[in-house]
Amino acid sequence: MQKLAEVCIRRPVFAAMLVLSLVVVGAASYARLGVDRFPSVDLPTVSVRTELSGASAEEVESQVTREIEQVVNTVQGIRELRSISGPGQSIVIVEFELRRNIDVAAQDVREKVALAIRNLPRDAKAPIIAKFDNDQAPALTVAVAGDRPLRELTEIADKIVKVQLERSFGVGEVRLVGGLNRAINIWVEADRLAAYQLPITAVRDALVRQNADMPGGNVTAGLRESSLRTIGRVADPKAFDDVVIATVTGAPIRVRDVGRAEDGTAEQRSVARLNGVPSVILEVRRQSGENTVAVIESAKASLARLAGQIPPDVRLEVIRDQSRYIYAALHEIKIHLILGSILASLVVLLFMRSWQSTVIAAVAIPCSVISAFGTMWVLGFTLNSVTMLALVLMVGIVIDDAIVVLENVFRFVEEKRMTPFEAAKAATADIGLAVMATTFSLVVIFLPVSFMSSISGRFLYQFGVTAAVSVLVSLLVSFTLTPMMSARMIRAGGAGGAHGHAEAASRRGFYAWLDRGYAFTLRQSMRYRWAVVAIALATIAATWPIYGWVKQEYTPTDVDESEFEASINGPEGISMPAMDEAVRAITDEVGSVPGVRHVLITAGGGFLGRISQGNMYVRTAPHDDRTFGLARLWRETLKGDPLGAFRGNYSQREVMQQVRLKLRKFRDFRILVRNIPGFNIGGGSFDIDFVLRGPDLVSLSRYAEELRTRAIALGGIADPDTTLRLDRPELRVRIDRERAGDLRVDTEQIA
Repeated sequence: MQKLAEVCIRRPVFAAMLVLSLVVVGAASYARLGVDRFPSVDLPTVSVRTELSGASAEEVESQVTREIEQVVNTVQGIRELRSISGPGQSIVIVEFELRRNIDVAAQDVREKVALAIRNLPRDAKAPIIAKFDNDQAPALTVAVAGDRPLRELTEIADKIVKVQLERSFGVGEVRLVGGLNRAINIWVEADRLAAYQLPITAVRDALVRQNADMPGGNVTAGLRESSLRTIGRVADPKAFDDVVIATVTGAPIRVRDVGRAEDGTAEQRSVARLNGVPSVILEVRRQSGENTVAVIESAKASLARLAGQIPPDVRLEVIRDQSRYIYAALHEIKIHLILGSILASLVVLLFMRSWQSTVIAAVAIPCSVISAFGTMWVLGFTLNSVTMLALVLMVGIVIDDAIVVLENVFRFVEEKRMTPFEAAKAATADIGLAVMATTFSLVVIFLPVSFMSSISGRFLYQFGVTAAVSVLVSLLVSFTLTPMMSARMIRAGGAGGAHGHAEAASRRGFYAWLDRGYAFTLRQSMRYRWAVVAIALATIAATWPIYGWVKQEYTPTDVDESEFEASINGPEGISMPAMDEAVRAITDEVGSVPGVRHVLITAGGGFLGRISQGNMYVRTAPHDDRTFGLARLWRETLKGDPLGAFRGNYSQREVMQQVRLKLRKFRDFRILVRNIPGFNIGGGSFDIDFVLRGPDLVSLSRYAEELRTRAIALGGIADPDTTLRLDRPELRVRIDRERAGDLRVDTEQIA
């Protein structure tokens, strides 16, 4: 490194180009870096969704879920295998180890599920395998609004908007909630059907047979060949009235003879209300491992292209947007990065009292930070809270090497009366080994953090590498730019001898006071060395109990993001109209809380399709409008009321607490109010998650409810809940087999 320093002192252009090449690469890479909240540490997750319409949760669990679990369990590299069985729905969630490639893992699951299809019930739909986690919160929520009937808005959302969003980069699923789907309903009068002695299945079978286009093969006539198709699908809803059901005594019985066809809507199984107004909501979830902001930007670009495809009176409103907080957080980090750099430079100016020295030392900060962006881009890193934290911490470290070299050059000029060129060579050689030792000791501290195992290693991998690269670039700057600039910018006139003083300026005045204070402290420490050792040992020993007093969590959870969510669980057996009425009442209560701007509640649109379950998204006033800050103080000052910045301040936690108090009146509902989870490491997005296992569901339900009750009495746990529901009302039909046999009907027809 000494030879490199000598070359750079003699050839300033070489030194400048050497560092500028890294800076240019870093600056170009910065524009290409992705943006995210945290590093991508998603466990490779594959979900298998299977639908068995009309089946109870017990039937789904025994006939569908177990069959899929048995074959999927043989796939290599599974970290956790979970399943959720509900009425008509089976969800099997497969979480793989971090080392597994998500695409290969998904293909392995598809191959295994293909083996289990033959063992599934005949009425079960084909399983859907997707690369996303159902526990993830939507990355983007879009409301389709307009002065049109809900059915028309649903058609636009389902046939146009949803299709375009599903084509966006990284989208794993687009779920439609609150829609009212179009359907052709056949209303049959039981008395007429009985008069013709026809079962209801005859109507269904006739519609299935006659409302279909059937292939007929090929027709060859001489030198020509044509394909043959039988066109039987009914295009006009009114034409369903003419469909022949059966022939009775030589006369055809049509649908209009036993009922009527109606171009109507399907039974509504989900509802969505935005500020109390019925709406159609599209929830966009990203694929496992994809960049959140990239997926959101791609989806927004797709929405922008839809402007010419939807009617002008239909609006697409973005309600929930995770990138909003991510951009705001990174903006704050960038401000602190710049402010930290300025303050570090001012500290150098305060102690060295020379703007030339300040420039020489401060140039190491942008060179080291910007150059690190190049390595981040090559390794596929993103601008996230962890990498930016590493750069912010490095601001005070990367300047150290330059300060050490600069101070030594300055000392040689002042104390040894050397010319700046001679001082730069001699001082760099004198301090070079110490600077290298200091730098590599920092690298040894930060770099091993990147190679920790499990989730922690993946989470901090980008932190360690980014910090180590910044420190290494600062070492290069301290041996290239710093001695080169010192040789040309430090003036010998600053030496004490130039002004007739016997001692150097760095040993007079304020510096002399510091020197004497430090010398006194050092003498006392050497005089009472055992006391110093005892204090040091006591300090080390005190870290153990103090460590236990400090609150611990993996990532901050009580973060003021100006938005939060809640899960709503109603009583089992509640009807859709009753759930809609409850949703309207909850919206009114939450909307009356000061600071709440938007309330979006969906019910029945979960991945299990239970109408008794719902989710609430609440957006509060922006952080700057309800907390004290310089920006708010400036706005209030411009209004002529600077004291207004100190009035009416409140936090998101206070709003959430008021919402909890408001919702206590809904005693039949279990409502969990919480921050939106920003980091999901699998197994659900709850802070505390217990799994109870056993062969008896009734006993498990009793134990889980007892644990929930005790958790409430324990305190410190907000809104505990259980996932096992055994109290769903059920009507059972018991068949009189003798009468069924006399009437020539089987179990399937009765069902």
